[in-house]
Amino acid sequence: MGGGPQAPDLSHRRNEVSSTSRIFNRNLHGIVDMGSNGIRFSITDLSSSTARILPTLYSYRLGISLYEAQYDDDGNQIPIPEDVQMSVIGAFLRFEIFCSDFGVPFENIRIIATEATRKALNGEEFVGRVAKETGLNVEILSQAGEGQTGAWGIASSASDVDGLVMDLGGGSTQITWMITTDGHMETSPKGAFSFPYGAAALTQRLQLIEKKAKSPEEAEAAKEALRKEMKDNFHRAYYGLEVPDELVKKAEREGGFTLFLSGGGFRGWGYILLYMAQKHKRAYPLSIINGFVARRKDFTDVRRLKKAAREADRIFRVSDRRRAQVPAVAFLVSVLAEVIPHGIKEANFCQGGVREGILFKDLPPEIRTQAPIEVATAPYARPLAPKLANLFYDSLPKQKPSRNAILALEEIEDGWAEIPSFESKKHIPDSLSIHILHGFANMIYVHADMSKELSSAAALYTTSSGVLADTHGTSHRNRAIMALLLDARYKGDLPPRDYNYREAMRRLLTPAEIWWINYLGAVALVLGRIYPAGGEDDLEGFDSDDEGEGVDPVAKTNGLHRPHHKKPHLKLQACFAEDLGKDGKKPGIRLTFRLRMRESNKDDPMKVKESLEEYIKKIKKVGKKKNWVKTNRYHKEKLTAADDDWSSTDDEVEEQGQEDDDNDLGWGMKVKVEVKVEYPSAKDSGRATAV
Repeated sequence: MGGGPQAPDLSHRRNEVSSTSRIFNRNLHGIVDMGSNGIRFSITDLSSSTARILPTLYSYRLGISLYEAQYDDDGNQIPIPEDVQMSVIGAFLRFEIFCSDFGVPFENIRIIATEATRKALNGEEFVGRVAKETGLNVEILSQAGEGQTGAWGIASSASDVDGLVMDLGGGSTQITWMITTDGHMETSPKGAFSFPYGAAALTQRLQLIEKKAKSPEEAEAAKEALRKEMKDNFHRAYYGLEVPDELVKKAEREGGFTLFLSGGGFRGWGYILLYMAQKHKRAYPLSIINGFVARRKDFTDVRRLKKAAREADRIFRVSDRRRAQVPAVAFLVSVLAEVIPHGIKEANFCQGGVREGILFKDLPPEIRTQAPIEVATAPYARPLAPKLANLFYDSLPKQKPSRNAILALEEIEDGWAEIPSFESKKHIPDSLSIHILHGFANMIYVHADMSKELSSAAALYTTSSGVLADTHGTSHRNRAIMALLLDARYKGDLPPRDYNYREAMRRLLTPAEIWWINYLGAVALVLGRIYPAGGEDDLEGFDSDDEGEGVDPVAKTNGLHRPHHKKPHLKLQACFAEDLGKDGKKPGIRLTFRLRMRESNKDDPMKVKESLEEYIKKIKKVGKKKNWVKTNRYHKEKLTAADDDWSSTDDEVEEQGQEDDDNDLGWGMKVKVEVKVEYPSAKDSGRATAV
């Protein structure tokens, strides 16, 4: 799909492309990011229902470095060579045809150029030639514009951004700060500072130092001079950006700034970190760069990453050209680690760059503020999804812990080493947001038609290689939460290979998050059995005909008189309680399923209450001590499949009144589930008899 001198001259077809009878879709956009290290082509669907996640219909990369093409062996800048221009123009012409194939209107095709074109000796001539032979105008971003567009690309890559943002291209690197709120982006009034420290540019400077130095000492002195130059520039940039006090105080409190990084140079660095995280026994479960977070000590371990780049046979998504640039990226990272005030807390890697930024900044704020996980799951929702989301929400207790309890909980490192008090456990993790609950409700029937040997495993991989894998803008933690929720919805019955993958996903979360995920998954399992089709909920018990008796309308047209039964109306209520257990002294959750049926149905011919009481045992099991999240064993890597199988049958033990296994180091709480049936009278639906 790349270009080449052999590419035919197709400029005469320009009018054909724009005047064909093909049906074009105004929501489709073709974007060319003519960067310094490569040229990226993409076609994106901006239909309003899914625009937030920037669905990509087609993409490819042309491996032409316009930066490298402009320098000879001695580091002298030269014009963009003729053969390179022909290759690029040929690729543009083919992209026009590809856009036509997909139905992209010609006016929706844009070419965006950055540093290499901006500084080319024959840049103006080259841009004019592109316009003449393709009919497409090249938009050359200014330094400030490139930084701003890259920032919008980063904003598209995460629901919340609050920290320093950097874009490392081939020719330059930009730095600014960003805070996103409700679809609006706040950034430095000075825009972004741009420096000629791109991956390709810095590689060339370091190579020239080695080439021209007469001794190792001279080379080292030249590198130190470059390091000082870079530190001075970034130091000046930091204070020139006027970083808000709220970000500075957050950095002071958390031990450093959060970095949000985009651009091919940083993504290559991130893929090496991913490669290293997947080599050992406790392998990192995801291979998606967007949303990957590296701790400071890993991100700044430049010697280890350079060694991996040198010695590994193959690194996923890292080309030979990227490997050759690793020493330069390492040089830049080491400078950042030294110069950024208050240090670096962690680095968030973002897929979004110029292409995504160009599209995302033009979306309405009400679309930009949408939660990617909700948008991505919406196409899979059954009609009952909104009600199911409300039921999930109602299944969570609403009492809040005291402020002191929350502060004590925050002091527990990672949530794994110690067990908080019951008061602290009343804090339901913020990560289980209303957006996650809606996304979960949208997805709970996707794997319902599969056999038991497939459903849990298929659901578990939904966010890594399944239908949600390419969701743009969601974090790895949210991917883990959604995958584990869907797995638990099918009882989490997995073979050993997939069990190990689930444990890797769990390691991305806290014990509290895992326990609540198991709880919500069990609730979803019960609701899936109550509503197996996911259709519209029947709010009342029976329909009535003129004689006051419920009749199946289909049977009635056939001359039959068969009662037409409907599901009773269901509500959930949940609260924290401290009077549970046989002795009435155990803390935990009291969850009540409230069924509302007609008085005439008091004999319960469908055995709804009886069936539901059987189903809810699945929820009770989550509250048994043997099924709590065993923090000591997670911490010491002693967890086994048998110990953690909360779906195993232990009803007989419970019925015999035997005590739970001791698990005082586990995270969890007792769960009592009740079923209550109400029969509103025919005259007054507001009055009810409870059973």
